[in-house]
Amino acid sequence: MDVSAATKRGVGQPVTITAPDFAARLEQVTPGDTAKGMFFNGVLDAVAKLAGPEAPAICLAAAGEKRKFIDFFNYPIGTFLHLAFTAVELICEKGGTLEDGFFRLGAQATSDFLATGVGKTLLLLAGKDPGRLIAALPGAYKTAVSYGERKAEVIEKGAYRLTVRRDFMPGPYHEGVLDAVVRAMGVADVKVVGTPLGLLDVQYDIRWTLPSEGGRS
Repeated sequence: MDVSAATKRGVGQPVTITAPDFAARLEQVTPGDTAKGMFFNGVLDAVAKLAGPEAPAICLAAAGEKRKFIDFFNYPIGTFLHLAFTAVELICEKGGTLEDGFFRLGAQATSDFLATGVGKTLLLLAGKDPGRLIAALPGAYKTAVSYGERKAEVIEKGAYRLTVRRDFMPGPYHEGVLDAVVRAMGVADVKVVGTPLGLLDVQYDIRWTLPSEGGRS
């Protein structure tokens, strides 16, 4: 991928991060905070679809990188923040708010991942039960990132709560992730609401209606 494409944007100016909490999130990062390359590549693939074919190169340049990542290698989360926040700015240039941009990025990246062999295996193991997949998320994250704590609990039938602590991405991004996870199982009427508990802490309530339930949640 040609990073020189970053100079072709407009008058060649770099993307300005307008998210007001970007610097504050970045300040919380420590050297041991890492994530698997598949998350980085997910952002690159998603932003290409949402903001155009030159967008990945612009994001890589903003993150100080020249090429895509190796899926199962660990990379600094600070690099991911530069990559993802730049991607959202590019998405928003096509229209919409930052919140919309983060949601769309999270949803698209997750949909793309679930279409891979690994993603299809996860869906197969979960069967037709979205709650089963959500309950498995805390354990899955432990294998993919070095930071944060996640706890899943049942609220009622068709409703789960996922509490996430010390995760560096804004709430709307994970709302998009969770929305895509549930919809990938053929579920209708999905609603994900994130309630901030702190800068890096969010509680997500996830509700859905199965097609066979005839509109009952």
